[in-house]
Amino acid sequence: MSGSHVVAQTPSEGAVAASAAARTRRPAPQVPGRPRRRVTLAQIAEETGLSMATVSKVLNGKPDVSARTRALVRQALLTSGYRKRANDDAPPLIDIVFNDFDSPWAIEIVRGAAAAAQAEGLTVAFTALSEGDERRVWFDHITSRGTRGIILLLSQLTQRQKAVLVARGLPFVVVDPTAEPGPEVSSVGATNWSGGLAATKHLIDLGHRRIGIITGPPELLCSRARLDGYRAALERAGLSVNDQLVRPGDFRVKAGYEQAKVLFNLRERPTAIFAGSDLSALGVLRAAREAGFHVPEDLSVVGFDDIPLAAWITPALTTVRQPLTEMAAVAVRTLLEGAEGGEPPRRRVELATDLIVRESTAPPGATSPVVPEEPL
Repeated sequence: MSGSHVVAQTPSEGAVAASAAARTRRPAPQVPGRPRRRVTLAQIAEETGLSMATVSKVLNGKPDVSARTRALVRQALLTSGYRKRANDDAPPLIDIVFNDFDSPWAIEIVRGAAAAAQAEGLTVAFTALSEGDERRVWFDHITSRGTRGIILLLSQLTQRQKAVLVARGLPFVVVDPTAEPGPEVSSVGATNWSGGLAATKHLIDLGHRRIGIITGPPELLCSRARLDGYRAALERAGLSVNDQLVRPGDFRVKAGYEQAKVLFNLRERPTAIFAGSDLSALGVLRAAREAGFHVPEDLSVVGFDDIPLAAWITPALTTVRQPLTEMAAVAVRTLLEGAEGGEPPRRRVELATDLIVRESTAPPGATSPVVPEEPL
């Protein structure tokens, strides 16, 4: 590589970017057994025909770069496998990105993450993607401001975003990924399939045979796993899955309420309902009360999550406990292990769920609730 070829300043950024985009360079073949040389910013600058200052601006998320140039540099960073050295100057901050904050589930995650971060002398910044333009600008804002790493809840990164984080040496962890995470992605979740199986088996063991389910969003991995656990429990008991008893939901109260009313209007209504979340179960309880059904005498209800409210409503809700605060703490620890430059010891973590039996389940036609039990 000739030193005279390195461009110190670009007279026309757009023209240079267009010219560089037209070139196609293949990375040099890797010699077996020889360690891969670290890619440098100077090499990226020569590859793209841009100045090191421009490449650095893109790498650090600075705004004064054209969209075409930004895309060109990011593609070069991705194809070259460039990785930024760990940044010891990053602020003592980790970022948590939600789809929204309007659920007790999110609050429990926040509590666990904040406590774990505080124990490490760090603070936590929260971003809700449901707020205004945040869904469009959050990534560039966080990467330009600086962070020790990012935890995403029920969210996914695009390939471009992953490439930028890898290039900048910023670790990230996904909690309850919306899709199957790749082998390169660290994730933390719960045993949703086992939880769905345990909830449904509990109802079967009580004697229920017509068991409805109100699911969560079909695009969420955790929602599909809970539904699969429900199906598996029925099949193991020799019961067929009745599609009329499988109702779509979104883990929210309103969907639980509306879908419960649909189930109640069937010619043969279910004697029990497994709601995919505690919030959905609250909607079921409201619909049952309006329909004149007593829980658990006329209808048994099981939720999922074990949010604090579940133990205080009447009747107290039988549910599947997710260790939400612990999931958040594990995500923080995994993130910090990556920030320290080492490989996290476990790329994919699933924490156990527990069935918590309270007052909302009983044998069909029972006149009194079951006695509350310890976790099964």
